[in-house]
Amino acid sequence: MKIRLLAATAVVAFTSSLAIASEAVVVNQAINETQAIEAQEAWCSALININSTYEKDGQAAAKALAEKVIDGAYAYQMGAVLFKPTLTVNPQTFRTTRAGALSYFVGGDPSFSKDTGFALKGWKKCEPENVAIFIDGNSAITMGKVHFTDKAGKVTTVDKTWGFVKDDAGQLRINLHHSSLEYQPK
Repeated sequence: MKIRLLAATAVVAFTSSLAIASEAVVVNQAINETQAIEAQEAWCSALININSTYEKDGQAAAKALAEKVIDGAYAYQMGAVLFKPTLTVNPQTFRTTRAGALSYFVGGDPSFSKDTGFALKGWKKCEPENVAIFIDGNSAITMGKVHFTDKAGKVTTVDKTWGFVKDDAGQLRINLHHSSLEYQPK
């Protein structure tokens, strides 16, 4: 009787394993237009929140929030991010490291002594305006303008390109961020 019960249990366990194993596992890392736009809007919202935190609670609190934003939005944990911020100068024009990005957004790092904190400039509104979105399966590139409005109502417009990929958990991350002021002919 015990042998028959053990055999029946083994057959049930084996067929259950087969049923589970025969179900296909689908991994879809494809990015769609909505996800790319939502990531841009989330970036803008985070920038405004960092500034608000700075105005309310100071630089240390803004830095703590900026660290969370960078860790959640950028792909630094996947490797170098191709980040060329708007207001940087040689020899620190490019920010391929998390520390460089953090300094750009909130300043305060003596290694990047010219950074004053782009996210701390009194921004009250941030609006992306896409000219094109190129999606190729598990990556997307957006290009267009971003309009920043400060507390006095002055609008600053930059040319912006973002690249996005998904990490192993399926979260969209910025792996390319290029920003420059619009050309102003004399």
